[in-house]
Amino acid sequence: MSVCLEAKPSGRMLALPHSICSLGGFCLESLAGMEQTESELLALRREKLAALEKLGVAPFGAAFETSGDIARVREKFAEGASFRIAGRISAHRDMGKSHFVDLKDASGRMQIYLQAKELGPEKMEVFKLLDLGDFIGVEGTCFTTKTGEPTLKVHKLELLAKSLRPLPEKWHGLQDIEARYRQRYLDLITNDQSRAVFAKRFLIVRETRRFLEDRGFVEVETPMLQSVAGGAAAEPFATRHKALGLDLYLRIAPELYLKRLLVGGFNRVFELNRNFRNEGISRKHNPEFTMLEAYWAYADFGKIADLVEEMICHVAEVLERRASPRPGTSGSSPLRIEHRDAEGKVTRTIDLTRPWRRARYHDLVQEVAGADWFEISSEERRERAKNLGVEILPQLADFEVTQHVFEKLVEEKTFDPLFVTHCPKELVPLAKQNRQQPELVDVYELIINGVEISPGYTELNDPIVQRQRLLEQAGEETQKLDEDFLLALEHGMPPAGGFGLGIDRLTMLLTGAESIRDVILFPLLKPKRLI
Repeated sequence: MSVCLEAKPSGRMLALPHSICSLGGFCLESLAGMEQTESELLALRREKLAALEKLGVAPFGAAFETSGDIARVREKFAEGASFRIAGRISAHRDMGKSHFVDLKDASGRMQIYLQAKELGPEKMEVFKLLDLGDFIGVEGTCFTTKTGEPTLKVHKLELLAKSLRPLPEKWHGLQDIEARYRQRYLDLITNDQSRAVFAKRFLIVRETRRFLEDRGFVEVETPMLQSVAGGAAAEPFATRHKALGLDLYLRIAPELYLKRLLVGGFNRVFELNRNFRNEGISRKHNPEFTMLEAYWAYADFGKIADLVEEMICHVAEVLERRASPRPGTSGSSPLRIEHRDAEGKVTRTIDLTRPWRRARYHDLVQEVAGADWFEISSEERRERAKNLGVEILPQLADFEVTQHVFEKLVEEKTFDPLFVTHCPKELVPLAKQNRQQPELVDVYELIINGVEISPGYTELNDPIVQRQRLLEQAGEETQKLDEDFLLALEHGMPPAGGFGLGIDRLTMLLTGAESIRDVILFPLLKPKRLI
């Protein structure tokens, strides 16, 4: 636990938590140990704000040119060199006539040293009115302390933004898990691990994009507002365009528009898109999520599986290189992902080492439900599923019973990568039927860590069969058919492979996060009632 040193009247130094220390040589909590209320702390900061304004100091300053972010300045650090840095005050150590302060930005932390003799009385008056959480800009000269800490000796100081509210306890971060999601900005300020997860997410997106572009794929944009919610079996969010008098839906998938581009002659396309599904919320589901979809003309699901396997392993290796830029500095293989609990203990290790296992859907079901599963009657399958501990609702179709068994006994218990291939055609209406077994389709479902990470298909390009499949899926609601897509398909779409990849779930996998809310900056939450 780091602490802030404040001077007691006796002249001895009192160690106090950062969260209750100011910078002006006194403490926001009385020395007698009486805690101040939140309203008193807020009032004190307002008083300091007024005092700054009285001194003619703009509490919410102007632009400040820096020598780079803090990490960059630390890289260029040299004794006697002069730099300009800016950041948020995260710690303060009062040494009487001098002060050590930590400045922090998204890239890291740097210690600065302030002395009344160097700054002058006017700037020291300003300094005394600062608090933890305030943004300042400084210019100073590099030196190294006796403990070996790179430090800037400040000779210029500017207040850039006054923080009117105290930050959460620095070493605990936000104790309320829900508050971490509602006030993500505070989570990012106080929780280095949370910030690291999102830095990895940004890198995952960038490297995924680069990987596909290097292989000739073109990134495109397709409509988010659609007159027919197609491309997946999901409940959409509905809205209405007033000027056109048109009912519209937020897209549940970009698939049908990306296939239109295959018809139009783009042979390799992808989109990193936002999808919206008006369905439940869970550890693995958020109504708004990020999805990668890509289509490759003249390929099939086997080639797509190879591509996805190579891509995920590439991204994992890039993440590891960023974490350990020097060869040999990592303690484990970049393809072995450790998931840890809140105490940091390893709870599971996922091995991404290639080649990944591939197995047929029917074979996997038979492994867990019996070799005769597909030979017994529908009623017997329902009874056996119940005996296996799988809840089966009366309205489920026979293929859905099998799918429930698969989800509970195969998917949720599979942690290392597994491509599940050749699924029943009822499950995937947009995929091409297998030539040898027409009741199956040429697809894969990639399962890692107990969840589906990516589905991949040999795409159906027969417009007649496609219409039949969509009609079966829509049932009596024929208005859900995307006639424009079917019209495009009638003009001819080349044989193709395609896949979707959930970026949120991929980030969970590669960072060890246990909830999708931990990898989405601002997950959807029910509004908190203001009291």
